[in-house]
Amino acid sequence: MRTEKYPLHNTTKVALLLSALALLALASFSLQAKAPPPSNSLAPMLKKVLPAVVNISTTKLQKRRHLSLLDDPFFRRFFDLREPGPSQRKTSSLGSGVIIDAKQGFVLTNQHVIDGADEITVTLRDRRQYQAELVGQDPEVDLALLKIEADKLTALPLADSSTLQVGDFVVAIGNPFGLGQTVTYGIVSALGRTGLGIEGYENFIQTDASINPGNSGGALVSMSGGLIGINTAIVGPSGGNVGIGFAIPSNMAKAITTQLIASGEVRRGHLGIVTQDLTPELASAFGLHQQQGAVVSHVIPKSPAAEDGIESGDIVTHLNGIKVNSASDLRNALGLLTIGTEVTLDIIRNSSKKRIKSQIANPEESQAQGETISPYLSGALLAPISSNHPLAGEVVGIEIVEMERRSRAAASGLRSGDIIVSINQQPTTTLNELKQAIGRDSSTLLINLRRGHSALFIVIR
Repeated sequence: MRTEKYPLHNTTKVALLLSALALLALASFSLQAKAPPPSNSLAPMLKKVLPAVVNISTTKLQKRRHLSLLDDPFFRRFFDLREPGPSQRKTSSLGSGVIIDAKQGFVLTNQHVIDGADEITVTLRDRRQYQAELVGQDPEVDLALLKIEADKLTALPLADSSTLQVGDFVVAIGNPFGLGQTVTYGIVSALGRTGLGIEGYENFIQTDASINPGNSGGALVSMSGGLIGINTAIVGPSGGNVGIGFAIPSNMAKAITTQLIASGEVRRGHLGIVTQDLTPELASAFGLHQQQGAVVSHVIPKSPAAEDGIESGDIVTHLNGIKVNSASDLRNALGLLTIGTEVTLDIIRNSSKKRIKSQIANPEESQAQGETISPYLSGALLAPISSNHPLAGEVVGIEIVEMERRSRAAASGLRSGDIIVSINQQPTTTLNELKQAIGRDSSTLLINLRRGHSALFIVIR
């Protein structure tokens, strides 16, 4: 019996070779699957970032309130009372900040951290302490810029927050409860949060990284070590962390910081439009398929928008080529532009697309923010009554064309659409007359206004 050796031998060799290759591939796959990531620690990144985050402590001098009777020496002797204490007392608060320019010594923080402070002390990670100078502040966005005279500083320049996505990992660094520098870790929970009533201009990054009292003004950092936000607020039943914290995007902070460095203040211009979100109902009424944009609900007379042909009912879809998703998007974008800046708006009017060019103007020319006239009117946008107001031609006065929710003016009972006829019994047919009327007695405002077909008085103290 003869056996064919070679054919069997060749077949076996091929089978063995294939089996070996399969096992090799499987082993390689297994090794790759079990291989650990290059780094499982944030320490290398934080080593570079932490020196740029500082602690900020402030001191305020507050006057003590004394009863005039207790100040009388005879009264104190008669009742054997001790001399009254000092007329002033010191109060202090703690917060955080970020060095954004090592050469100039610029430190960025929240405005509410240093609001009303008489002394501001910046403590570095290496425990060096410096008295800080306030360069400028913007309460509307809640940012303040400080300057310290120090050497060997580490800066954390502002990165591009527009690249953030929901789900990105982030690190919050600050000084919670005055404990000292603390790091917490989480993800970006949401972007573009608005309508919270926390600040005048809102476009928050929401994160579940633990943010507690004292973290305000601290850094929100990406995994690459870029500063993508300034921690500013927390939402919790007792002011503590419950997984919902907010940060000001670095791109918004950068625009504000540029103005603060240049002039020490933010001078906001205006276009002269009041807008609202394009809801599904409005989109259907306008015959549109899209549901993103800002609907122009009011155009202020003699404003740049009115002169350049923007009309009530226009839907703004883009500003300078950037998509506008909501009224808040447009308001925030316009609020960061300086007076004199040229803008291009893409709009939809009667189902047709148009492009209109305009310019940001000084708001004092045709409108005024209430807080610039009186703190009692904070949150109200004021302008001469427009021609399309239901009471136009019937009454003369100043119109409240826009009202911020939860503002002081709103809490006083004022509403959008009200016509202020007089203040403190002085007619208010122009903004100058309104300012003069309030200037006569700023402690109390007796406002006579028209609301629809009703007339009423409101007293604000």
